[in-house]
Amino acid sequence: MTLSLTLRDVQQSQNAVLAHDGIPLHFGDQAREYRAALETAVLMDRSHEGRFEITGRDRLNFLHRISTNDLLTLASGEARPTLFTNANARILDRATVISRGELVLLLTEPGRGEALFRYLQRNIFFNDEARLTDLTPSTRQFVLHGPNADAIGRQFAPKIDGGMTSAAVSIANVPAVIVRDKPISSAHWRLIVPNDDAPVVWQTILAAGADYGIIPAGSLVYNALRIRAGRPGVGRELSTEYLPLEIGLWDEVSFTKGCYTGQEILARMESRGKLAKTIVTLKLSGWVEAPAKVSLEGREVGVLTSSVQTPDGQMLGIGVLKVAAAQPGTQVAVADNIEAEITALAGVQPPG
Repeated sequence: MTLSLTLRDVQQSQNAVLAHDGIPLHFGDQAREYRAALETAVLMDRSHEGRFEITGRDRLNFLHRISTNDLLTLASGEARPTLFTNANARILDRATVISRGELVLLLTEPGRGEALFRYLQRNIFFNDEARLTDLTPSTRQFVLHGPNADAIGRQFAPKIDGGMTSAAVSIANVPAVIVRDKPISSAHWRLIVPNDDAPVVWQTILAAGADYGIIPAGSLVYNALRIRAGRPGVGRELSTEYLPLEIGLWDEVSFTKGCYTGQEILARMESRGKLAKTIVTLKLSGWVEAPAKVSLEGREVGVLTSSVQTPDGQMLGIGVLKVAAAQPGTQVAVADNIEAEITALAGVQPPG
């Protein structure tokens, strides 16, 4: 009797080097993976990002009242990012909420599934009709990144033509949910599939994308893409050190909805139109491990929060700096002795 290959078997046959949690770090050639992510497309296993299902009458009301974005206006099939903040408006977690008719899917940041699940459970009140189910153990999550990701994703979901939208699809006769998400490197798609069918779906996506230059890639390239794009990361910028508006997440906060924890502080910051700090991308002249202080003309002006040496040899970083110093083209010093250039303001900045 021949045993079916597991996803781990398939990925290792493609030269995957796996992390302790089973997620591929790389597939043997990070430079090739990085080029593909920037020029064609890559397929990644992001199953360490939590996946929940919420059912019941109050599934959206419940999330709406405890997070920053307006979720009550989500139409079926739409997706929207939102943030969970503490009383000081500091970031606890970030998630993507997807309305799927009679249920809601919620996708977490890497490694945050268990913690966010507990947080949500604590905030379901006795009169709420909301039931939370953790789909993480029974499913896998794959993502597409790159300029050709749209062309590949639409082979499976041709009706998705833009924005953050989702659809129930069949891939190799396997039921799946596909989501076109907020971009990181060009287009960004997620696919949620049952555990047992993950190997055939993985191989089917790679076959469907062959003419578009798709290859598998690992989490090390994902991290390089994240930092290159100035996207906040867990435990770095997504932390209780920062407020959402300081790290370029203006589009993930509604200023017209009712109260939630931290709302008054964020509303006051928005109405005044002034921030003390903002997020930038940096090009470094040498390697610096984050976190590290950033200085301008001998004065400390912020912190290098993330850093990476990309597979093509660049030293890149994300910084959270005083607004007055955060001007693209400005030369700063990191950790006193490494020169760096501010290349851009990152994320979504305040209007005007």
